[in-house]
Amino acid sequence: MKRLFLFFAFLGFSATALAQTGTIKGTVTAVNNSPLEYVTITIGQNGTSKGALTDSRGAYEITGIQPGAYLLKASSVGLKTREIRVVVRSNETTSVPNIVLTEQQEQLAEVVVEGHKTNKYAQKESAYVSKMPLSDIENPQVFNSIGSELLEDQVVTNFNDALKNAPGISLLWEPTGRGNDGAGYFSIRGFAVQPTMLNALPALTNGSPDLANTERIEVIKGPSGTLYGSSLISYGGLINIVTKKPFSTFRGNVSYTAGSYGQNRVTVDVNTPLSSEKDINLRVNGAYHTQNSYQDAGFRRSFFVAPSLSYQVNDKLSFLVNAEIYNGRSTNQTMLFLDRGAPLRVHNMEELDYDHKRSYTSNDLYIDNPTYSLQAQMNYKLSDHWTSQTAFSNSSAKSDGYYSYLYEGTQYTPLTEGIVLARYINKQKSETVGTDIQQNFIGDFEIGSMRNRIVAGIDYLQTNVNNNSTPYIQNGMVYIGSDLQGFNEQVLGITDPAGYTDDSGVLTQAGTDALLAESQITPNKTVQEIFSVYASDVINILPELSAMASLRVDRFWDDTYNQTSFSPKFGLVYQPVLDKVSVFANYMDGFTNVAPQTIVTEGVTSVESFKPEHANQLEFGTKLNLFDDKLTATLSYYDIKVTDRTLRVDIDANNYFYTQDGEQRSKGFEANINANPVRGLNLIAGYSYNDSRLEEGAADFKGRRPEEAGPVNMANFWAGYQFTGGRLEGFGLGFGGNYAGENKIMNRNTTGVFTVPEYTVLNASAFYGTRDFRITLKLDNITDEEYYKGWSTINPQWTRTISANFSYTF
Repeated sequence: MKRLFLFFAFLGFSATALAQTGTIKGTVTAVNNSPLEYVTITIGQNGTSKGALTDSRGAYEITGIQPGAYLLKASSVGLKTREIRVVVRSNETTSVPNIVLTEQQEQLAEVVVEGHKTNKYAQKESAYVSKMPLSDIENPQVFNSIGSELLEDQVVTNFNDALKNAPGISLLWEPTGRGNDGAGYFSIRGFAVQPTMLNALPALTNGSPDLANTERIEVIKGPSGTLYGSSLISYGGLINIVTKKPFSTFRGNVSYTAGSYGQNRVTVDVNTPLSSEKDINLRVNGAYHTQNSYQDAGFRRSFFVAPSLSYQVNDKLSFLVNAEIYNGRSTNQTMLFLDRGAPLRVHNMEELDYDHKRSYTSNDLYIDNPTYSLQAQMNYKLSDHWTSQTAFSNSSAKSDGYYSYLYEGTQYTPLTEGIVLARYINKQKSETVGTDIQQNFIGDFEIGSMRNRIVAGIDYLQTNVNNNSTPYIQNGMVYIGSDLQGFNEQVLGITDPAGYTDDSGVLTQAGTDALLAESQITPNKTVQEIFSVYASDVINILPELSAMASLRVDRFWDDTYNQTSFSPKFGLVYQPVLDKVSVFANYMDGFTNVAPQTIVTEGVTSVESFKPEHANQLEFGTKLNLFDDKLTATLSYYDIKVTDRTLRVDIDANNYFYTQDGEQRSKGFEANINANPVRGLNLIAGYSYNDSRLEEGAADFKGRRPEEAGPVNMANFWAGYQFTGGRLEGFGLGFGGNYAGENKIMNRNTTGVFTVPEYTVLNASAFYGTRDFRITLKLDNITDEEYYKGWSTINPQWTRTISANFSYTF
């Protein structure tokens, strides 16, 4: 590896540079350091000019600039124009120091800036993690950002693969498509979570989100109930998808990917101004995706379109509306459910002897998952120090079709080898609708000599679930093992070897509908409402020392009960080297509402209420931003303690009651590094260690690692290098992969332990790109590793695949 690194470094510095174009990028803020959106940035030389508008983060980028010296101008209605002299060099990105615009007259500032290659995989700030613009190095909370540049380099076409780039996150369950909870489940810091956030607002899905409209994915770590509530996140953190936003120039991209197992994917991204003043801009992203399974049956088809519109009314008022419309059809991905109530007959994959290319389904049994999300946001500048942000979101996720699962049965104990699984199936007919309204006031002001950045807001969320699905019925049995004769003769009653089968189910729509014909549908509707008030203040006690104090009051109610929760959050950040090195610590809280339960005391029935369940995290670590952004890193240790964990039922002759005394501990270490050591070379690396245990609680789980915790040890790595000069200019290579230790997917005193083995999956790519087009070849799972994930289930993962991508930008 050392030799490879030195080889790349030698090529990067010794290659002869040709006269190619360069790029300018930077940010624009107000005097209070808040980002300024829709500021016009222009550069001029010899009577020619190019330009761009800043985005919601105050960032801008101008590409395709010929080398030379330019005068860069930043202007906006009501603000004084700033002019800066910049120098652009071929094949380099010129990073311009932050430009501050004020309403007062300022003297012209002139700065000459030399270009350098930026660390394109690093994300230095987020306006969503703390619901206010805050750079990563001054944020006491840990988050990992997976940007569109990295996904493009890796030719990632599905959401599960994208999340492999964040340390400590592991897939637990495949997307099932079933009503209300059909999206995939992931483990973060020992707790299960689903992707439910779009631009920090609720966005429901019953499948896997399409990446076509994704600017980046933020994996926000730790119990975040103070700013995000409880219904849609977990104690380990949350997954927030940040969408692409409109800008003020015409630009587009068309991409096509073809690959193994019939993969075909087309994406389109077009942005255009709708007015001559360029104050109204439209951006439309779309995707069509089709692919079969690597198993003997299975497929996924989807169509996705995401229009977004921005309108800058004046220097104070702006609107942003974006929508996502998705229609997906797929078969259930294979998941084998192990028996949860009896001792396991097999304890690992070697004993199970499962053929990972068997799906035990058919392409006739599929489910449709149409979803949509609509978001609207209004920003109004109340003063130099305060901004009002009003946001509305509405989303819907439907399930319409066949859902089945395979569950191990223990009634077939006469068999000496293998396991028998019963197939249960139903016809899904369900819709979940979520509506959210938020009003935030974001301030940046000084009290005495201390700077305060504050967000204060209210949040109303309503969730409606309408379920008209059929009950589950048994549809045949599946046998996995070597005693096929015993299964057929003893279980199925088949004595003729010519009729032996390992699956007695009916896998056609007509046959399944006949089985379901007598099922009695019981319509069910549930409504939940949550009203919350929250505030968070970041105080700069000194330029290098800041403190965060936050509090949420959350009122939950549905048809059966209501409950109030308080959720605090505190953080400290000290920067011994300002904007370069920080040491941080945080105390964070998460909570879950607990419904009342019916109890029996000496034969008398009553209803007892319980307090909310809480998780508290203590975390400390360091964040680095060194060598002019060429190295960024976060290293942290966390300790999460959950109290009042779940309800345990206790039964005796005259009493039936619940005990709320569970305690769970999840602690560990995480490291995330992004580096750009030499021109053209970008690296990401991550490692996580998690020690999770139920210390008090139900006897079946006490003292054991929870099954939702995932592997103890995980690591991820990716390196991408593109030649920036010489005959190989534009050509590049990528290499990386993931490691996960063994995983106890079933871990109970009653059943025993089922362990899936550790694995290492390696991937590689080769590409050639210019400013206008790019061609990439990608090989995933180079060694054809057979590996599994799960959560009381066995989930086989994809075999080796190859894909080719062509992308054209105009």
